[in-house]
Amino acid sequence: MTIPEIKQQLTLAQVLQYYNLKPDKSLRLHCPFHDDKTPSLQVYYKTHTCYCFSSNCKTHGKSLDVIDFILHKENCTKHEAILKAVEMIGYYEGKIKHRHTSVNNETAKLTISRQQFLHNMFTYFKNAIHNSKPAQEYLQSRCIDFKKTEVGYNAGQFHHGARKDEAMIKQCLQYGLLLDLGLTGRTGDTAYKPFGKWCICFALRNQQNEIVSLYFRSTLSDKEQRHFYLRDRQGLYPNYPKAETRKLILTESIIDAATLLEQDSIKSNYEVLALFGTNGLTEEHTVAVSRLKELEEIIFFLDGDEAGNKAVAKYAPMLKSAYPKVNITNIDVPQGEDVNSLLQGHSPDILAHLITTRKAFDFFLSNEPTENKKEEARLPDWQATPFIEGETLQVPIQNKDDCLQTTQAASVATATIQPNTTGLDTNNPYNLQYQGTQALYQIKGFRVEQMDSLKITLQIILNA
Repeated sequence: MTIPEIKQQLTLAQVLQYYNLKPDKSLRLHCPFHDDKTPSLQVYYKTHTCYCFSSNCKTHGKSLDVIDFILHKENCTKHEAILKAVEMIGYYEGKIKHRHTSVNNETAKLTISRQQFLHNMFTYFKNAIHNSKPAQEYLQSRCIDFKKTEVGYNAGQFHHGARKDEAMIKQCLQYGLLLDLGLTGRTGDTAYKPFGKWCICFALRNQQNEIVSLYFRSTLSDKEQRHFYLRDRQGLYPNYPKAETRKLILTESIIDAATLLEQDSIKSNYEVLALFGTNGLTEEHTVAVSRLKELEEIIFFLDGDEAGNKAVAKYAPMLKSAYPKVNITNIDVPQGEDVNSLLQGHSPDILAHLITTRKAFDFFLSNEPTENKKEEARLPDWQATPFIEGETLQVPIQNKDDCLQTTQAASVATATIQPNTTGLDTNNPYNLQYQGTQALYQIKGFRVEQMDSLKITLQIILNA
Protein backbone atom coordinates (compact mmCIF):
# COMPACT_ATOMS: atom_id res chain seq x y z
CA MET A 1 0.00 0.00 0.00
CA THR A 2 1.43 3.35 -1.04
CA ILE A 3 1.60 6.45 1.16
CA PRO A 4 -1.10 8.31 -0.88
CA GLU A 5 -3.39 5.28 -0.51
CA ILE A 6 -2.79 5.25 3.24
CA LYS A 7 -3.62 8.95 3.54
CA GLN A 8 -6.74 8.42 1.46
CA GLN A 9 -8.07 5.57 3.62
CA LEU A 10 -6.94 6.62 7.11
CA THR A 11 -8.43 9.76 8.64
CA LEU A 12 -6.92 11.87 11.39
CA ALA A 13 -10.11 11.32 13.42
CA GLN A 14 -9.46 7.57 13.34
CA VAL A 15 -5.82 8.02 14.41
CA LEU A 16 -6.86 10.20 17.37
CA GLN A 17 -9.59 7.74 18.32
CA TYR A 18 -7.08 4.88 18.18
CA TYR A 19 -4.93 6.68 20.79
CA ASN A 20 -7.99 7.75 22.85
CA LEU A 21 -7.34 11.43 22.14
CA LYS A 22 -10.39 13.71 21.98
CA PRO A 23 -10.15 17.39 20.96
CA ASP A 24 -12.22 20.03 22.74
CA LYS A 25 -14.95 22.15 21.15
CA SER A 26 -12.29 24.33 19.52
CA LEU A 27 -10.64 21.24 18.04
CA ARG A 28 -7.59 21.61 20.28
CA LEU A 29 -5.99 19.05 22.59
CA HIS A 30 -3.01 18.72 24.89
CA CYS A 31 -0.10 17.92 22.63
CA PRO A 32 1.06 14.31 23.23
CA PHE A 33 4.57 15.12 22.03
CA HIS A 34 5.62 17.39 24.90
CA ASP A 35 4.59 18.41 28.42
CA ASP A 36 1.60 20.56 27.47
CA LYS A 37 -0.29 22.33 30.28
CA THR A 38 -2.71 24.14 27.97
CA PRO A 39 -4.09 22.68 24.72
CA SER A 40 -1.74 23.81 21.99
CA LEU A 41 -2.23 21.15 19.29
CA GLN A 42 -4.76 22.34 16.71
CA VAL A 43 -6.62 19.67 14.72
CA TYR A 44 -7.76 20.22 11.12
CA TYR A 45 -10.20 17.50 10.12
CA LYS A 46 -10.74 18.80 6.59
CA THR A 47 -7.06 18.35 5.65
CA HIS A 48 -6.42 15.50 8.14
CA THR A 49 -3.46 17.38 9.61
CA CYS A 50 -2.56 18.97 12.93
CA TYR A 51 -0.15 21.66 14.17
CA CYS A 52 1.36 22.37 17.57
CA PHE A 53 1.68 26.07 18.36
CA SER A 54 4.01 25.55 21.34
CA SER A 55 7.65 26.44 20.77
CA ASN A 56 8.54 23.78 23.37
CA CYS A 57 7.33 20.98 21.09
CA LYS A 58 9.72 19.08 18.89
CA THR A 59 7.18 19.18 16.07
CA HIS A 60 6.74 22.98 16.28
CA GLY A 61 6.77 24.62 12.86
CA LYS A 62 5.69 21.48 11.04
CA SER A 63 2.26 20.40 9.91
CA LEU A 64 1.72 16.72 10.73
CA ASP A 65 -0.23 14.25 8.59
CA VAL A 66 -1.49 10.88 9.83
CA ILE A 67 1.84 9.11 9.22
CA ASP A 68 3.83 11.89 10.91
CA PHE A 69 1.49 11.76 13.89
CA ILE A 70 1.98 8.00 14.28
CA LEU A 71 5.76 8.41 13.87
CA HIS A 72 6.02 10.92 16.74
CA LYS A 73 3.46 9.16 18.92
CA GLU A 74 5.13 5.77 18.60
CA ASN A 75 8.62 7.34 18.56
CA CYS A 76 9.53 5.08 15.65
CA THR A 77 10.93 5.22 12.13
CA LYS A 78 8.87 6.32 9.15
CA HIS A 79 8.77 2.77 7.80
CA GLU A 80 7.42 1.52 11.13
CA ALA A 81 4.89 4.36 11.14
CA ILE A 82 3.69 3.31 7.68
CA LEU A 83 3.26 -0.31 8.85
CA LYS A 84 1.35 0.95 11.90
CA ALA A 85 -0.90 3.04 9.67
CA VAL A 86 -1.67 -0.02 7.52
CA GLU A 87 -2.45 -1.94 10.71
CA MET A 88 -4.88 0.82 11.77
CA ILE A 89 -6.63 0.67 8.39
CA GLY A 90 -7.10 -3.08 8.79
CA TYR A 91 -8.33 -2.57 12.35
CA TYR A 92 -10.98 -0.09 11.28
CA GLU A 93 -12.00 -2.09 8.21
CA GLY A 94 -12.57 -5.13 10.41
CA LYS A 95 -14.47 -3.06 12.94
CA ILE A 96 -16.64 -1.49 10.25
CA LYS A 97 -17.32 -4.88 8.66
CA HIS A 98 -18.36 -6.31 12.02
CA ARG A 99 -20.48 -3.25 12.73
CA HIS A 100 -22.20 -3.46 9.34
CA THR A 101 -22.97 -7.12 9.94
CA SER A 102 -24.53 -6.28 13.28
CA VAL A 103 -26.37 -3.33 11.78
CA ASN A 104 -27.77 -5.43 8.95
CA ASN A 105 -29.03 -8.01 11.41
CA GLU A 106 -30.57 -5.31 13.57
CA THR A 107 -31.99 -3.51 10.55
CA ALA A 108 -33.68 -6.71 9.43
CA LYS A 109 -35.49 -6.71 12.75
CA LEU A 110 -36.33 -3.01 12.86
CA THR A 111 -37.36 -2.38 9.26
CA ILE A 112 -40.06 -5.03 9.25
CA SER A 113 -42.69 -2.45 10.09
CA ARG A 114 -42.85 1.27 9.41
CA GLN A 115 -45.63 1.36 11.99
CA GLN A 116 -43.47 -0.16 14.72
CA PHE A 117 -40.58 2.18 13.97
CA LEU A 118 -42.80 5.29 14.08
CA HIS A 119 -44.44 3.97 17.25
CA ASN A 120 -41.00 3.75 18.87
CA MET A 121 -40.02 7.24 17.72
CA PHE A 122 -43.31 8.76 18.90
CA THR A 123 -42.84 7.09 22.29
CA TYR A 124 -39.40 8.73 22.49
CA PHE A 125 -40.88 12.12 21.59
CA LYS A 126 -43.64 11.71 24.19
CA ASN A 127 -41.09 10.95 26.89
CA ALA A 128 -39.08 14.01 25.86
CA ILE A 129 -41.96 16.28 26.91
CA HIS A 130 -41.27 15.49 30.59
CA ASN A 131 -37.71 16.81 30.30
CA SER A 132 -38.40 19.86 28.15
CA LYS A 133 -39.49 23.06 29.84
CA PRO A 134 -39.86 24.96 26.52
CA ALA A 135 -42.21 22.27 25.19
CA GLN A 136 -44.31 22.31 28.36
CA GLU A 137 -44.51 26.11 28.31
CA TYR A 138 -45.59 26.11 24.67
CA LEU A 139 -48.31 23.52 25.26
CA GLN A 140 -49.49 25.46 28.30
CA SER A 141 -49.77 28.60 26.17
CA ARG A 142 -51.96 26.63 23.75
CA CYS A 143 -54.08 25.21 26.62
CA ILE A 144 -52.99 21.65 25.77
CA ASP A 145 -52.39 19.26 28.68
CA PHE A 146 -49.71 16.73 27.71
CA LYS A 147 -50.97 14.45 30.48
CA LYS A 148 -54.35 14.18 28.75
CA THR A 149 -53.27 14.33 25.10
CA GLU A 150 -50.79 12.12 23.26
CA VAL A 151 -48.22 14.69 22.19
CA GLY A 152 -44.44 14.63 21.90
CA TYR A 153 -41.53 17.02 21.47
CA ASN A 154 -38.63 16.79 19.04
CA ALA A 155 -35.50 18.56 20.31
CA GLY A 156 -33.53 17.17 17.37
CA GLN A 157 -31.20 15.10 19.57
CA PHE A 158 -32.63 11.63 19.01
CA HIS A 159 -29.68 10.49 16.86
CA HIS A 160 -26.86 11.75 19.11
CA GLY A 161 -24.84 10.37 22.02
CA ALA A 162 -25.85 7.05 23.50
CA ARG A 163 -28.91 6.99 21.22
CA LYS A 164 -26.75 6.99 18.09
CA ASP A 165 -27.50 3.80 16.22
CA GLU A 166 -26.77 3.17 12.56
CA ALA A 167 -29.90 1.07 12.02
CA MET A 168 -32.07 3.77 13.54
CA ILE A 169 -30.34 6.47 11.46
CA LYS A 170 -30.91 4.45 8.31
CA GLN A 171 -34.64 4.23 9.01
CA CYS A 172 -34.83 7.89 9.96
CA LEU A 173 -33.34 8.71 6.56
CA GLN A 174 -35.74 6.31 4.87
CA TYR A 175 -38.86 7.85 6.41
CA GLY A 176 -37.68 11.45 6.49
CA LEU A 177 -36.94 12.05 10.17
CA LEU A 178 -33.33 12.81 9.19
CA LEU A 179 -32.17 14.62 6.06
CA ASP A 180 -28.78 14.07 4.43
CA LEU A 181 -27.83 17.45 2.93
CA GLY A 182 -24.20 16.50 2.27
CA LEU A 183 -22.93 18.27 5.38
CA THR A 184 -19.91 17.20 7.45
CA GLY A 185 -19.52 17.52 11.21
CA ARG A 186 -16.38 18.67 13.02
CA THR A 187 -15.23 15.06 13.34
CA GLY A 188 -15.45 14.51 9.60
CA ASP A 189 -18.56 12.31 9.89
CA THR A 190 -21.81 12.98 8.03
CA ALA A 191 -23.96 15.58 9.77
CA TYR A 192 -27.69 14.98 9.38
CA LYS A 193 -30.42 17.59 9.70
CA PRO A 194 -33.28 16.46 11.96
CA PHE A 195 -36.76 16.98 10.51
CA GLY A 196 -39.28 18.86 12.66
CA LYS A 197 -36.70 20.14 15.15
CA TRP A 198 -38.10 22.16 18.07
CA CYS A 199 -41.61 21.04 17.23
CA ILE A 200 -44.37 19.38 19.20
CA CYS A 201 -45.43 16.16 17.55
CA PHE A 202 -48.72 14.34 16.95
CA ALA A 203 -49.30 10.84 15.55
CA LEU A 204 -51.44 10.08 12.49
CA ARG A 205 -53.09 6.64 12.50
CA ASN A 206 -54.51 4.23 9.96
CA GLN A 207 -57.75 2.27 10.17
CA GLN A 208 -56.05 -0.33 12.38
CA ASN A 209 -55.11 2.49 14.78
CA GLU A 210 -51.41 2.06 13.97
CA ILE A 211 -49.09 5.07 13.73
CA VAL A 212 -48.27 5.54 10.05
CA SER A 213 -47.05 9.16 9.99
CA LEU A 214 -46.19 12.13 12.20
CA TYR A 215 -47.21 15.79 12.20
CA PHE A 216 -44.93 18.48 13.67
CA ARG A 217 -45.98 21.95 14.84
CA SER A 218 -43.18 24.47 15.44
CA THR A 219 -42.89 26.00 18.90
CA LEU A 220 -41.00 28.95 17.42
CA SER A 221 -42.58 32.21 16.26
CA ASP A 222 -41.69 31.71 12.60
CA LYS A 223 -44.96 32.34 10.75
CA GLU A 224 -43.66 30.91 7.49
CA GLN A 225 -42.44 27.57 8.88
CA ARG A 226 -45.04 26.17 11.24
CA HIS A 227 -46.44 22.89 9.95
CA PHE A 228 -44.45 19.83 8.91
CA TYR A 229 -45.57 16.37 7.81
CA LEU A 230 -43.35 13.39 7.14
CA ARG A 231 -42.96 12.52 3.49
CA ASP A 232 -45.59 10.13 2.10
CA ARG A 233 -48.15 11.48 4.54
CA GLN A 234 -50.87 9.02 5.44
CA GLY A 235 -53.24 8.38 8.32
CA LEU A 236 -55.71 10.63 10.14
CA TYR A 237 -55.80 12.51 13.45
CA PRO A 238 -56.66 11.46 16.06
CA ASN A 239 -57.64 8.23 14.28
CA TYR A 240 -60.33 6.81 12.02
CA PRO A 241 -63.77 7.63 13.49
CA LYS A 242 -65.54 4.75 15.23
CA ALA A 243 -67.94 2.77 13.05
CA GLU A 244 -70.93 3.72 15.24
CA THR A 245 -70.26 7.47 14.87
CA ARG A 246 -73.44 9.54 14.54
CA LYS A 247 -72.11 13.10 14.87
CA LEU A 248 -68.73 14.04 13.40
CA ILE A 249 -66.94 17.37 13.95
CA LEU A 250 -64.41 18.46 11.33
CA THR A 251 -61.72 20.91 12.46
CA GLU A 252 -59.24 22.86 10.36
CA SER A 253 -56.11 21.76 12.23
CA ILE A 254 -54.75 18.99 14.42
CA ILE A 255 -54.27 21.32 17.41
CA ASP A 256 -57.94 22.35 17.12
CA ALA A 257 -58.97 18.69 17.17
CA ALA A 258 -56.74 18.01 20.20
CA THR A 259 -58.31 21.02 21.93
CA LEU A 260 -61.84 19.65 21.49
CA LEU A 261 -60.82 16.15 22.58
CA GLU A 262 -59.63 17.48 25.95
CA GLN A 263 -63.21 18.62 26.69
CA ASP A 264 -64.98 15.60 28.20
CA SER A 265 -68.49 16.83 27.37
CA ILE A 266 -67.55 17.13 23.69
CA LYS A 267 -65.50 13.95 23.46
CA SER A 268 -68.34 11.86 24.93
CA ASN A 269 -70.95 13.13 22.46
CA TYR A 270 -69.05 13.68 19.23
CA GLU A 271 -66.31 12.15 17.14
CA VAL A 272 -63.63 14.62 16.05
CA LEU A 273 -61.56 14.49 12.87
CA ALA A 274 -58.89 17.01 11.83
CA LEU A 275 -58.51 18.24 8.28
CA PHE A 276 -55.02 19.16 7.06
CA GLY A 277 -55.83 22.84 6.61
CA THR A 278 -58.48 24.57 4.50
CA ASN A 279 -57.47 22.51 1.47
CA GLY A 280 -56.90 19.39 3.51
CA LEU A 281 -59.97 17.22 3.01
CA THR A 282 -58.13 14.25 1.49
CA GLU A 283 -59.26 11.06 -0.14
CA GLU A 284 -58.45 9.25 3.09
CA HIS A 285 -60.89 11.52 4.95
CA THR A 286 -63.68 10.71 2.51
CA VAL A 287 -62.95 6.99 2.71
CA ALA A 288 -63.10 7.14 6.51
CA VAL A 289 -66.42 9.02 6.42
CA SER A 290 -67.91 6.61 3.87
CA ARG A 291 -67.52 3.76 6.36
CA LEU A 292 -69.78 5.46 8.91
CA LYS A 293 -73.11 3.78 8.17
CA GLU A 294 -74.89 5.36 11.16
CA LEU A 295 -73.67 8.90 10.49
CA GLU A 296 -76.39 11.52 10.97
CA GLU A 297 -74.52 14.82 10.99
CA ILE A 298 -71.26 16.40 9.85
CA ILE A 299 -70.34 19.56 11.75
CA PHE A 300 -67.84 22.10 10.40
CA PHE A 301 -65.83 23.83 13.13
CA LEU A 302 -63.32 25.73 11.00
CA ASP A 303 -61.57 29.06 11.61
CA GLY A 304 -63.58 32.28 11.62
CA ASP A 305 -61.85 33.85 8.64
CA GLU A 306 -62.26 34.09 4.88
CA ALA A 307 -60.23 30.94 4.23
CA GLY A 308 -62.31 28.94 6.71
CA ASN A 309 -65.59 30.21 5.26
CA LYS A 310 -64.50 29.38 1.73
CA ALA A 311 -63.47 25.88 2.81
CA VAL A 312 -66.90 25.22 4.33
CA ALA A 313 -68.61 26.59 1.19
CA LYS A 314 -66.41 24.26 -0.89
CA TYR A 315 -66.67 21.06 1.10
CA ALA A 316 -70.26 21.21 2.44
CA PRO A 317 -71.90 20.69 -0.99
CA MET A 318 -69.42 17.93 -1.80
CA LEU A 319 -70.28 16.03 1.37
CA LYS A 320 -74.00 16.66 0.94
CA SER A 321 -73.84 15.28 -2.58
CA ALA A 322 -72.00 12.19 -1.36
CA TYR A 323 -74.21 11.69 1.71
CA PRO A 324 -77.63 13.26 0.97
CA LYS A 325 -79.23 11.84 4.12
CA VAL A 326 -76.58 13.36 6.40
CA ASN A 327 -77.24 16.79 7.90
CA ILE A 328 -74.48 19.33 7.25
CA THR A 329 -74.14 22.00 9.93
CA ASN A 330 -71.72 24.84 10.52
CA ILE A 331 -70.48 26.54 13.69
CA ASP A 332 -70.38 30.32 13.61
CA VAL A 333 -66.84 31.04 14.84
CA PRO A 334 -66.11 34.70 15.78
CA GLN A 335 -64.05 36.60 13.22
CA GLY A 336 -60.32 35.97 13.55
CA GLU A 337 -60.74 33.11 16.05
CA ASP A 338 -60.23 29.37 15.86
CA VAL A 339 -61.00 26.49 18.22
CA ASN A 340 -57.75 26.77 20.15
CA SER A 341 -57.67 30.57 20.35
CA LEU A 342 -61.23 30.55 21.72
CA LEU A 343 -60.09 28.33 24.58
CA GLN A 344 -57.12 30.60 25.26
CA GLY A 345 -59.34 33.64 25.72
CA HIS A 346 -62.45 32.11 27.27
CA SER A 347 -63.63 29.35 29.55
CA PRO A 348 -64.03 25.87 28.00
CA ASP A 349 -67.82 26.33 28.07
CA ILE A 350 -67.63 28.52 24.99
CA LEU A 351 -66.73 25.53 22.80
CA ALA A 352 -69.73 23.51 23.97
CA HIS A 353 -71.96 26.58 23.58
CA LEU A 354 -70.88 27.17 19.98
CA ILE A 355 -71.44 23.54 19.11
CA THR A 356 -74.89 23.57 20.71
CA THR A 357 -75.92 26.69 18.75
CA ARG A 358 -74.67 25.41 15.38
CA LYS A 359 -76.88 25.99 12.35
CA ALA A 360 -77.75 24.04 9.23
CA PHE A 361 -75.53 25.05 6.35
CA ASP A 362 -77.40 27.15 3.77
CA PHE A 363 -76.39 25.59 0.48
CA PHE A 364 -78.06 28.20 -1.70
CA LEU A 365 -77.45 31.55 -0.07
CA SER A 366 -73.75 30.73 -0.04
CA ASN A 367 -73.66 30.78 -3.84
CA GLU A 368 -72.96 34.07 -5.58
CA PRO A 369 -75.31 35.22 -8.43
CA THR A 370 -74.07 34.24 -11.86
CA GLU A 371 -75.99 36.96 -13.73
CA ASN A 372 -76.17 40.68 -13.13
CA LYS A 373 -79.93 40.67 -13.71
CA LYS A 374 -80.52 38.13 -10.95
CA GLU A 375 -82.31 39.61 -7.96
CA GLU A 376 -83.46 37.96 -4.79
CA ALA A 377 -86.53 38.58 -2.59
CA ARG A 378 -86.11 37.40 0.99
CA LEU A 379 -89.45 36.75 2.69
CA PRO A 380 -90.10 36.35 6.42
CA ASP A 381 -90.25 32.85 7.92
CA TRP A 382 -93.61 31.19 7.32
CA GLN A 383 -95.48 27.94 7.92
CA ALA A 384 -96.52 25.87 4.91
CA THR A 385 -98.01 22.66 3.62
CA PRO A 386 -96.74 20.59 0.65
CA PHE A 387 -97.16 22.10 -2.81
CA ILE A 388 -100.07 20.78 -4.87
CA GLU A 389 -100.36 21.43 -8.56
CA GLY A 390 -103.09 23.91 -9.37
CA GLU A 391 -103.34 25.15 -5.79
CA THR A 392 -102.91 28.81 -4.89
CA LEU A 393 -100.00 29.40 -2.50
CA GLN A 394 -100.39 32.38 -0.17
CA VAL A 395 -97.22 33.99 1.16
CA PRO A 396 -97.65 36.70 3.82
CA ILE A 397 -95.51 39.82 3.25
CA GLN A 398 -95.12 42.98 5.27
CA ASN A 399 -94.51 45.43 2.46
CA LYS A 400 -95.19 45.51 -1.25
CA ASP A 401 -91.49 46.28 -1.83
CA ASP A 402 -90.62 42.86 -0.42
CA CYS A 403 -91.78 41.34 -3.70
CA LEU A 404 -90.17 41.96 -7.06
CA GLN A 405 -93.45 42.18 -8.93
CA THR A 406 -95.10 45.04 -7.04
CA THR A 407 -98.88 45.27 -7.03
CA GLN A 408 -101.33 47.33 -5.11
CA ALA A 409 -100.54 47.63 -1.42
CA ALA A 410 -101.65 44.32 0.02
CA SER A 411 -100.79 41.91 2.77
CA VAL A 412 -100.87 38.81 0.59
CA ALA A 413 -99.17 37.99 -2.67
CA THR A 414 -100.49 35.00 -4.58
CA ALA A 415 -98.84 32.65 -7.01
CA THR A 416 -100.44 29.65 -8.66
CA ILE A 417 -98.43 26.51 -9.37
CA GLN A 418 -99.59 25.37 -12.76
CA PRO A 419 -99.15 21.78 -13.96
CA ASN A 420 -96.44 22.13 -16.57
CA THR A 421 -94.17 19.14 -17.02
CA THR A 422 -91.88 21.01 -19.34
CA GLY A 423 -91.47 24.11 -17.16
CA LEU A 424 -91.11 22.49 -13.73
CA ASP A 425 -87.66 21.15 -12.79
CA THR A 426 -87.50 18.99 -9.64
CA ASN A 427 -84.15 17.30 -10.27
CA ASN A 428 -82.65 19.13 -7.29
CA PRO A 429 -85.01 18.68 -4.30
CA TYR A 430 -83.31 21.63 -2.59
CA ASN A 431 -83.86 24.01 -5.53
CA LEU A 432 -87.25 23.64 -7.25
CA GLN A 433 -87.40 25.62 -10.49
CA TYR A 434 -90.32 26.71 -12.64
CA GLN A 435 -89.77 28.44 -15.97
CA GLY A 436 -92.68 30.76 -16.68
CA THR A 437 -93.38 33.03 -19.62
CA GLN A 438 -92.03 36.11 -17.87
CA ALA A 439 -89.53 34.81 -15.31
CA LEU A 440 -87.76 31.84 -13.77
CA TYR A 441 -89.02 31.03 -10.27
CA GLN A 442 -86.77 29.17 -7.85
CA ILE A 443 -87.77 27.90 -4.41
CA LYS A 444 -84.64 27.22 -2.35
CA GLY A 445 -84.17 25.54 1.00
CA PHE A 446 -87.03 23.03 0.63
CA ARG A 447 -86.57 20.17 3.15
CA VAL A 448 -89.19 17.45 3.01
CA GLU A 449 -88.12 15.85 6.26
CA GLN A 450 -88.88 19.02 8.22
CA MET A 451 -92.30 20.09 6.95
CA ASP A 452 -93.32 21.30 10.39
CA SER A 453 -90.74 24.08 10.18
CA LEU A 454 -90.30 24.82 6.50
CA LYS A 455 -88.08 27.79 5.63
CA ILE A 456 -87.55 28.80 2.00
CA THR A 457 -86.21 31.57 -0.17
CA LEU A 458 -88.19 32.62 -3.24
CA GLN A 459 -85.98 33.85 -6.09
CA ILE A 460 -87.38 35.41 -9.26
CA ILE A 461 -85.17 35.90 -12.32
CA LEU A 462 -86.82 38.03 -15.00
CA ASN A 463 -86.54 36.74 -18.57
CA ALA A 464 -84.34 38.79 -20.85
